[in-house]
Amino acid sequence: MEQVSGHTRARQAVGNVLLVLLGNTLYALGVTLFILPSGLITGGTTGLALVFEHAFGLPITWFVSGFNLVMFLLGALVLGKRFAVTTLISTFYYPVILGVFQAVLPAGGATTDRLLATVYAGLLIGVSIGIVIRAGASTGGMDIPPLVLHKQWGLSVSGTMYAFDFAILISQMLFADREQVLYGILLVLIYTMVLDKVLLLGQSKTQVKIISKEYERINEQIIQQLDRGSTLVQAQTGYCREEVPIVLSVISNRELPKLNQLVNQVDPKAFLVISRVNEVRGRGFSMGKVYR
Repeated sequence: MEQVSGHTRARQAVGNVLLVLLGNTLYALGVTLFILPSGLITGGTTGLALVFEHAFGLPITWFVSGFNLVMFLLGALVLGKRFAVTTLISTFYYPVILGVFQAVLPAGGATTDRLLATVYAGLLIGVSIGIVIRAGASTGGMDIPPLVLHKQWGLSVSGTMYAFDFAILISQMLFADREQVLYGILLVLIYTMVLDKVLLLGQSKTQVKIISKEYERINEQIIQQLDRGSTLVQAQTGYCREEVPIVLSVISNRELPKLNQLVNQVDPKAFLVISRVNEVRGRGFSMGKVYR
């Protein structure tokens, strides 16, 4: 069992490395094809690099490499060795692949339409950051200071991240026109929304609460026909004060139509409360099932 477990962990580690490489590649692709050719401004390390390029003529690749190295050392010092290992790949791979794309891909980018460039850059950046985070790593750079501030002083990670991005966007107003700033805000909004979607992709489930006098038969159908677990929650009706257990179950989104059919067959008058949950952990979901 330990050998099998070791093989599983090795496969997961290799898979996570590949995801980190894929995420950083997509990020660099979005920057090279859409952000730089269209003169877009953005937050994060890339946005800060644009400020230093304009102010001091420092190449973006050089700044990203140096800044990521400093942030990596800060993260390793404050957040520990485990964080350092998961972030090491992003810290050194991203500036390399960014330089390769800048040398190989056409300087004009994929489109001359700034709105299209904003939308597609937001999509690529949101997906890329989501992939890296789901692999248990960090993209490095400006992702690290919010994590450090959270550990040291308990500040909100998302709040400080938005604050840093906003400050970087404001600093680019020194050389960017108003339209660029507006496009930059739109870009940040797009990749933030896409990031949230990617992080929740495949993890959302459906929670169902069923109130019926035929709760025993419905509970049996859920266990036997859907192969899902259930919980009987003791409750009392508000008007008649009757004791009726509520059948609580969490199922996949695709299983909802079948559950509705099963409940209607047992009790057409059953009362159902259906809600979407973002993530479920435990037996049958994040852990294997155990049959007794």
